[in-house]
Amino acid sequence: MTTDDSCAVAHGAPVPDAGTRTLVVVFATAVGEHLLRYGADLGYRTVLVEPEPARRGGEPARSVAATVPADLGVDTDIVVTDHHRPELGLVLRAALVSKTRWVGVMGNPRHPGPHIPALRALGVEEAEIDRVHRPIGLNIGSRTPAEIAIATLAGLIADRNGKPGGFEF
Repeated sequence: MTTDDSCAVAHGAPVPDAGTRTLVVVFATAVGEHLLRYGADLGYRTVLVEPEPARRGGEPARSVAATVPADLGVDTDIVVTDHHRPELGLVLRAALVSKTRWVGVMGNPRHPGPHIPALRALGVEEAEIDRVHRPIGLNIGSRTPAEIAIATLAGLIADRNGKPGGFEF
């Protein structure tokens, strides 16, 4: 009997190397905590970006930065977890300057995204603003921080693998 690679992994075979993937979570929030935890479980190198020192926490095992690192590459996904923070535009501008694969901002799709006027006020070009994904994650009816993190990570995995998400195979 032959099995495909996915089936073999489900039965305990070693997981193929997914390469170096980085998940940058911007702002220390409840959703951000879940993204960092679950992202590490999924094999991402995780980084928390939190401009306010009092919110950074003291977890030595986690990579924490005050600003978006300038050396991020095409293997990096950035998720901004709070669209009400005054640093939103500055953080997103720094994210868009890097060569990241994906940049997204949490927010209700029924409301205009505050990131757009924030980026325009900083002189960011429309083509770059259009790179920012909003809403983020799969539409699974998420309500809790853990559910929002799972939907977001599932959406990133689907996007990275060129799949639509959901139950379409």
